[in-house]
Amino acid sequence: MQLKESENVEFKKSTSELKEAVIAISAILNKHAKGKVYFGIKNDGTVVGQEIGGKTIRDISQAVSSNVEPRIYPKIAAEKINGKRCAVIEFEGTEIPYLAFGKAYMRVSDENKQLSARELEKMFLAKNKDKLNWDTLVCEKAKYSHISSKKLRSFLKIAGLKYDDIKSSLQKLGLCSDGKIRNAAVMLFARDPRQFFPNAKLRCAVFATNDTAIPVDMQDYEGDPFFLIEKAQEYILKNIHIGMKLDGLRRIDVPEIDREAFREAVINAFCHRDYREYDSVNIAIFKNRLEIRNPGLLYGGLTITDIKTKMVSEEPSAPFWLADPCVKPRRGYRDNTSTRRNELIAELFHRVHFIEKWGRGINLILSREPDADFREIGTHFIVTFKRKGKGEEGLLKKTVEKILALIKADPGIIQNEIMQKAKLTRRGVEWNLKKLKEKGLLRRIGPDKGGHWEVIEK
Repeated sequence: MQLKESENVEFKKSTSELKEAVIAISAILNKHAKGKVYFGIKNDGTVVGQEIGGKTIRDISQAVSSNVEPRIYPKIAAEKINGKRCAVIEFEGTEIPYLAFGKAYMRVSDENKQLSARELEKMFLAKNKDKLNWDTLVCEKAKYSHISSKKLRSFLKIAGLKYDDIKSSLQKLGLCSDGKIRNAAVMLFARDPRQFFPNAKLRCAVFATNDTAIPVDMQDYEGDPFFLIEKAQEYILKNIHIGMKLDGLRRIDVPEIDREAFREAVINAFCHRDYREYDSVNIAIFKNRLEIRNPGLLYGGLTITDIKTKMVSEEPSAPFWLADPCVKPRRGYRDNTSTRRNELIAELFHRVHFIEKWGRGINLILSREPDADFREIGTHFIVTFKRKGKGEEGLLKKTVEKILALIKADPGIIQNEIMQKAKLTRRGVEWNLKKLKEKGLLRRIGPDKGGHWEVIEK
């Protein structure tokens, strides 16, 4: 009888190849959940036989139990094949991924391919999808009294759904589980999400140069993602150049970075961020660029190349949390194909048109800003837009009005007071005062103590 290796069958000439056999076991388990390894057969199918005694069986058993995680308990037996004794290991297990000697492998044809860190992560995510979806987990401390009816009413009105009361509205949106409130409900609709999640915040900063050495303005905002998305957009528009064009007789403001592009990047940041991380979504405006940073790398095995060159996914099947039979899934849904970190939050964003179409966001950004860049650094995903204006003049212009208004009101004002009232950093105040003096718009009369500022009108 001529034997042949396959995806769930491995041949080893003898137990001298025990380590390779253990690796094959883990690889086969990760692909097929069960299989066989034969000792006493060459990989070309030639049966050579294998001496089998009590020690042989113990050695095989110990090698498997000591080096495969999670632990398995294979069946080891002697079997005559073509008249020669061989050792046969039969094994099975469903707790994938299985590791051999601390590494993960996958059976590909009759070979054992070592998995990359990203491939291994994808296996863990697939195994623990329901457990890892932060937004669908129950927030144990949250009560219905913590939810804002005003926020819910506003959301449901935009979504075209009827508001009854807090409990039924949350149930309609799939935001409850056995009467308990899910994390997504608390993050999006609680009166004070920070009471439960300290990372319900946005951090924004403007820097004078192309690095973080001189921050000229820093602002923190707290609240639900809908509120923070609008604050992020406002902050960006206040701190980049706004040009203009004429449409007939109308004057239209034109930001140096396309408004739809950076808004889409901000929405994506809040939709797809890793809410388990304490860090916040961060907006950083430099002299030459805008960066939108969110904690959490690309999810489900996606790569930068994937998101730039492919439609990441079509609309997924109706999520399990949509318990209301009256809420019908939209046409075109597929079954269990989405790779989103926060499926429930993404669904809610879609309902109020924050996400206009699944898989469209990156394409929209690139269609509006072809030079937009996407990177993963550390634990953050970063979208970068190039600025088209004169960065230094723009930054000064955005803070001049604050500083000059304070000085005109109180020429004796000190730097600490400017810093507090204008909500600027110390270095930001110093940098802007220096630039104002260099441009001949401000002069200092007298010493630091006892002197005063004089605004020079031009």
